[in-house]
Amino acid sequence: MAKIKLIIGIGNPDQEYQNTRHNVGFMFLDYLAKTRDPEQQQAVYGAGKGPRTTASCIRGRQETRDKIIWEFDKKSNSLITKVRIETAPTQKGRGSDRSVGVILAKPQTYVNKSGEAVKKLATSYKLQATSLIVVQDDLDIPFGNTKMSFDKNSGGHKGVESIMRSLKTKKFHRLRIGIAAKSLQKARQQSEKKRDEFVVDYVLSGFSKSESEKLKEVFKEVYQKLTQLL
Repeated sequence: MAKIKLIIGIGNPDQEYQNTRHNVGFMFLDYLAKTRDPEQQQAVYGAGKGPRTTASCIRGRQETRDKIIWEFDKKSNSLITKVRIETAPTQKGRGSDRSVGVILAKPQTYVNKSGEAVKKLATSYKLQATSLIVVQDDLDIPFGNTKMSFDKNSGGHKGVESIMRSLKTKKFHRLRIGIAAKSLQKARQQSEKKRDEFVVDYVLSGFSKSESEKLKEVFKEVYQKLTQLL
């Protein structure tokens, strides 16, 4: 298996889309940047303190109260940062004996044009598609569940479709975070127009308080699956 070098979150850049279901890929990368790299964790949390979630974009950079953790890469139109992540335990059950450096990227092209940024990132870092992981929301997976995929169809996700077109392949890893709810099942029984309108409103809606709490556990699960790929 090719060595993973680049992890891409799918989402929309504007403030109005932050913490919406369609941006759960961005949200997971923020989780990685803030909690899985010792230097970032110290800067973002502060010694002995809980997470600080206030962030703003200033001159192409996304800042926390303490430190800029995302740098804007003009060439790819993406926010990027680098972290080290521990790999999964060995088969004998021993703890991980190594960590790997990876690049995290949040394309600022909007979801439907994610491929434009991903292609430029892959070219800039001289990476094959098999060295990429894409983190996405998924309407076919119930909220609270996650799934790993490789060399599979997009499932209708416009951002994933864009990446496949730009890379001219499906041979890359995907971490799919479920956002489906019962209301979505009902909408799919309606007319195509009403269904599509519901889906757009749904993916661009925010998570409830209880869902936000559940996401903490979901992200832990996604992280464990991620370490299996490194």
